[in-house]
Amino acid sequence: MVESQAPRIRTKAKHDVLRITAMIQVKQERSHLPTAEHSALIDLDRALPSGAVVTDPDVCAAYARDESEAEPRLPDAVVRARSTEDVVAVMRVATRHRVPVTPRAAGTGRSGGAVPTEGGWVLAFERFDAIDEVSTRDAVAVVRPGAVLGDVHAAVEAEGLFYPPDPNSWASCTIGGNVAENAGGPRAFKYGVTRDWVLGLEVVLADGRVLNVGRRTTKGVTGYDLTALVVGSEGTLALVTRATLGLMPRPEVVRTLAVHLEDEAAMADAVSACLRARVTPRCVEVMDSITLGLLREAGVPVPAGSRAMLIVEVDGETDAADRDLERVGNALLDEGTLEVLVAKHEGDREQLWSARREMSRSLRTLAVNKLSEDVVVPRSALAALLGRCRAISERRGVRMPAYGHAGDGNLHVNFLWDTPDEKPSVDLAIRDLFEATVQLGGTLSGEHGIGALKAPYLALEQSSDLIAVQRSIKATLDPLSILNPGKIFPRAGHGGC
Repeated sequence: MVESQAPRIRTKAKHDVLRITAMIQVKQERSHLPTAEHSALIDLDRALPSGAVVTDPDVCAAYARDESEAEPRLPDAVVRARSTEDVVAVMRVATRHRVPVTPRAAGTGRSGGAVPTEGGWVLAFERFDAIDEVSTRDAVAVVRPGAVLGDVHAAVEAEGLFYPPDPNSWASCTIGGNVAENAGGPRAFKYGVTRDWVLGLEVVLADGRVLNVGRRTTKGVTGYDLTALVVGSEGTLALVTRATLGLMPRPEVVRTLAVHLEDEAAMADAVSACLRARVTPRCVEVMDSITLGLLREAGVPVPAGSRAMLIVEVDGETDAADRDLERVGNALLDEGTLEVLVAKHEGDREQLWSARREMSRSLRTLAVNKLSEDVVVPRSALAALLGRCRAISERRGVRMPAYGHAGDGNLHVNFLWDTPDEKPSVDLAIRDLFEATVQLGGTLSGEHGIGALKAPYLALEQSSDLIAVQRSIKATLDPLSILNPGKIFPRAGHGGC
């Protein structure tokens, strides 16, 4: 890969270097860019194709934040990579000049993972988006990090195949971001999360070395499982430039139930009822009384007296899915649910899911500020967690609507407030939530990652020894700590926050 870069570097037009120098001078006038950073940007531009490096502050501002509440930070430059060679060139220059690099896919993250908290450069992957292969014989897809998940779904389903992971942002999030966060989604109850479907990866290390980890086969135990290590590492260990994804036959049909409950506390029992029917649903989604009200406003029929709702889906071959639907529906009715409704048409199902997918945005209409935390507890503790949320909400005076993936105990607990003087109470409520989650045998993040926002709370769940071991892995692969610094681990002096 070094050899393929060399001719391009040698023949780069002089006016391109002059152009980037002029842009840097403008930025330097605006932000007093240090001379060392000026030199690093000159080297970076020389190593990349024309137009790949952007320093215009207005453009860089679009890469200063993601969809979280993390404090934005303007990067010194944005690099729009189109190839593995581009990523290698960026990391070699960054290593030489010790410049922090923040990888960014679609920027849909909720924990600040794509915010350049330490400054430096943002390495953007949105143009590195090819779907290289969909193999029906091997049941694999080979894709690049910028490929939008919805496009991958469409490509594999056109071949009669199925890639199960389905985070709520599937229409805009990318495979690179999904791998970084180990993304899940509603279908995770039956099919698992991203890590369960990634067979192999091509990655670039902090110093620019390229590794191929994992495999193309379903089975394989050669060496350490570095693929699983990279998945969920939030861009702190290596940068993914190609992913080999496992696929399965596409389910023939999907059947959907809307299950209404008189009491939020009955949700955990309803999930258990599904399992007692000897059926593993494709998904079991839950909405509390506040989010159910928003569903009513969206035009979804909600019976009077309903205080919570489950969306339960089964899938498979037609006869089997119909049989499973009947089993699950009868088990839920036997459990004493208020009402069990079948989505008879695709339009009914889409109305239900459209309202569910828009829930986060709908909640934003209820307050000036909104922050969402995703936590997970054992299914048996789901009712207890909701009870704790109600108690925290009352004690701190903070509205805390919740919805999420009841099948695997993953709740998205939202915090709503209007004025700055309410924020200290929100911060206390968030800590209360995390403490309650850990006390109930749960974990701080199910699918959003730790990022920058949850890093101060890591020690609530993990011991100092465990954190130290993970830091040592980071130091081995990224000794200069230039890959997405400021993420996952608490800053010095805040380990117990």
